[in-house]
Amino acid sequence: MGTGTGGETGPVASGRGDRAGAAGRREGGTLVSCSGGWKCLQSAPCDPCAMLCPPDEAELSLEERLQMQSESGTRASRQPSNGEKAAKPGKAPVKQRLNKKGMFFPSFRPVEMSAKKPMPFLRQVVPVTKKVHRDPRFDDLSGEYNPEIFMKTYSFLDTIKKQEKEMVQRQLKKCRDVEQKEKLQQLLNRMTQQEQAQKKQQKRRERELTLKRQQRELAKQGKKPFFLKKSEKRKLELAEKYVELKRSGKLESFLNKKRKRNAVKDKRRLPSQKNL
Repeated sequence: MGTGTGGETGPVASGRGDRAGAAGRREGGTLVSCSGGWKCLQSAPCDPCAMLCPPDEAELSLEERLQMQSESGTRASRQPSNGEKAAKPGKAPVKQRLNKKGMFFPSFRPVEMSAKKPMPFLRQVVPVTKKVHRDPRFDDLSGEYNPEIFMKTYSFLDTIKKQEKEMVQRQLKKCRDVEQKEKLQQLLNRMTQQEQAQKKQQKRRERELTLKRQQRELAKQGKKPFFLKKSEKRKLELAEKYVELKRSGKLESFLNKKRKRNAVKDKRRLPSQKNL
């Protein structure tokens, strides 16, 4: 142990003892070496151990104090630096995006836009998928068109059309208004034309089916199948038409109309008097 007066100091054991000795010289007291460094013996004693260490660590040994300092250092390293708060383990980090000004803000916030720029009239706020219109007549999902199956499936429409035609005929007989009568007559003519066109298509289909059957039979016999030209098909249609008109007794009127039509065509082909 070493002692010293106000101007003298005892043997120095460490750097901490030097600082304590300097403090004792300034105060003018006597320093005594202790476990924590130097102790001042004066009327108003000052404890350099209490000055250099916390009050609860003043009575601890040097080994225990160093162990406590190492533990406090590891705690400090675990804490986030620059005053940032540590993220809680239960919550996921919030996604952030960069603003035009270079500032980060959460992605769930609305986008900041200038009020000076005019907004577009047709602005798409929420992206909407474009609707694709589907026509069942030209779509493969509806299946292939088979006229025979179609006619069988919707054959009940023919009976409904006949009932509607009869109803229009009854209304036409009872009607007295001229305008309403003309409308009913136009409707009746349209319905009759549709009926005639449907019958014509049905006959043409039956004719094609008969030709296909004949070709199949010829193929079974080992002969080559033949395919009719359009002109030959027209001749067959005309022959069937003549047979039906003769059966109904309208053949003469039909032939007279056809002669007049041909005469008008011949007159148009003749040269006029100006060209002579």
